[in-house]
Amino acid sequence: MSGLAGRRVLVTGARGTFGRHLGAALAAAGARVAGLDLHPDEDGAVPVLGCDLTDPAAVPAAVAAAVDRLGGLDLLVNNAGVGGPAPAELPPDEVVRRQLEVNLLAAWRTTAAALPALEAARGRVVFVASRMAVLPLPLAAAYGVSKRALVAYADALRHEVGTHVGVSVVYPSMVASPIHDTTAEAGLSLSGVSRLETVEGVVAAILRTATARRAPRDVATTARGRLELALARHAPALADRLVRRTVAGRIAAGDLDAAPLAAGMVRRHREARR
Repeated sequence: MSGLAGRRVLVTGARGTFGRHLGAALAAAGARVAGLDLHPDEDGAVPVLGCDLTDPAAVPAAVAAAVDRLGGLDLLVNNAGVGGPAPAELPPDEVVRRQLEVNLLAAWRTTAAALPALEAARGRVVFVASRMAVLPLPLAAAYGVSKRALVAYADALRHEVGTHVGVSVVYPSMVASPIHDTTAEAGLSLSGVSRLETVEGVVAAILRTATARRAPRDVATTARGRLELALARHAPALADRLVRRTVAGRIAAGDLDAAPLAAGMVRRHREARR
């Protein structure tokens, strides 16, 4: 892809579903790519350095090692993320804490560590958020909260460094990947609530964002995504009604009857219908 040849790129979550495809696509386009991930693979086609992004002491050293290996940094893609069920009515637990740590604070730490190199190169940061950052769904409060907070961080960062570093946010919808496994195991599958899109489509959107003449602020990955972003921002009450109607339909169909974490919501919906 035009504009990527020779660019020095760091991708977090580089061995995950998006990370692997993104690293391969960047390398195929001529970029020099390194990754950070909890599970290292320094001998692969795209070298991945091991780093626990939730460890404040480990991140600066890992970013410095990656930047040194690349000889500088033109693009940081904050892609690392985790999911899991977390009803808003229940007190926050370890699942909630980990999502906030990985989805928000890890990106914050990595970006802070990379900024000197990015500023020197007049580079860019791309945050991989989620449609749930603007169109939240029930029973996944930690994910929605962490991704919305990530967008807020990106907005603040843009005001601070935007004269020298481009800051963009990409909003995928649901992609088939292990990030949804724990949610599905809890009986809270997003099937019928969020429409699947392809990994390739998300990667293509990230690459378009990285190579745009000017760093775009917000990028949806599909035409439907652009509509959902616009709806959530300009007609939030209507967006809420659409989500409530979809969830009510699933409850009426009994889709959540076997999910203990949904028991309170199911009970309240059925009481309200009496």
